[in-house]
Amino acid sequence: MESENKKSAVSDVGAWAMNVISSVGIIMANKQLMSSSGYAFSFATTLTGFHFAVTALVGLVSNATGLSVSKHVPMWELFWFSIVANVSITGMNLSLMLNSVGFYQISKLSMIPVVCIMEWIIHSKQYSKEVKLSVIVVVIGVGVCTVTDVKVNAKGFICACLAVLSTSLQQITIGSLQKKYSIGSFELLSRTAPIQALSLLILGPFIDYYLNGKFITHYKISSGAILFIILSCSLAVFCNVSQYLCIGRFSATSFQVLGHMKTICVLTLGWLLFDSELTFKNIMGMVIAVVGMVVYSWAVEAEKSSNAKTVPHTKNSLTEEEIRLLKEGVESMPLKDLELSVSKG
Repeated sequence: MESENKKSAVSDVGAWAMNVISSVGIIMANKQLMSSSGYAFSFATTLTGFHFAVTALVGLVSNATGLSVSKHVPMWELFWFSIVANVSITGMNLSLMLNSVGFYQISKLSMIPVVCIMEWIIHSKQYSKEVKLSVIVVVIGVGVCTVTDVKVNAKGFICACLAVLSTSLQQITIGSLQKKYSIGSFELLSRTAPIQALSLLILGPFIDYYLNGKFITHYKISSGAILFIILSCSLAVFCNVSQYLCIGRFSATSFQVLGHMKTICVLTLGWLLFDSELTFKNIMGMVIAVVGMVVYSWAVEAEKSSNAKTVPHTKNSLTEEEIRLLKEGVESMPLKDLELSVSKG
């Protein structure tokens, strides 16, 4: 039993580490690809379509070679999930475009309490005081790290609300579908990726035109841009797979809390690789966030232990009355039947 628990713990850490590394890697690759000092590829929604197209191709090859098995999930649920996921992507892009960086970060931070409330409404999930306190500490820490100026307008506020609600619902739905249909993370991803890829590749260029006033057909491609697009798509496969793995293993709330470690990694790597400013305020925020994450891990484990203790144990001893009745039953049982019952046992 202990060896199984250790294996489970190792695989949990591995899934989370893969998500953090691939997510941070894709942010660094996209920064070089999309920044004006890099290759100025400012077509984020279309690039996401490329990501899901490559992910769908990997899933197709995996199913064809027998490495994974495609399980049945009703098409309407796949479409529903794909719509929610695409609204999440589009909403985040629009929120970043229409709002200040500060308000964008606040909207991302609000996903933790929103996920908690939605899980409480949809799945009647309850949280201990310690878990609630640790979530607040994480939100404060990451907020200190990232929030600078806070400016908002009506359109930006609506887009931010849409992005937060759809992203939270997407993460909860991933876990629900995996449990409902006993489907693995990669199998679910391989079913939804083609739908998302097709819809984003069709609508993406028009959304990007609305965002930056340029069509992708006018972009002058270079070998360096192609290299970073391939790198971004490769990292996206690991990022997508690990996201489904993490939400399948952890709750959506846990995924949100642990996911903010990516923000800290991005800030640190930005300082190391891109000469971004790292102030005392950033460092203090990181420390607070890490403390919150440690407290959250402790609170979740304490909650699990508490729940395990409250689960009623099966009775492993008989009362005196039950022993008396059993003896009376044995004494009144014919010898032939008694021998048969012993031989069967």
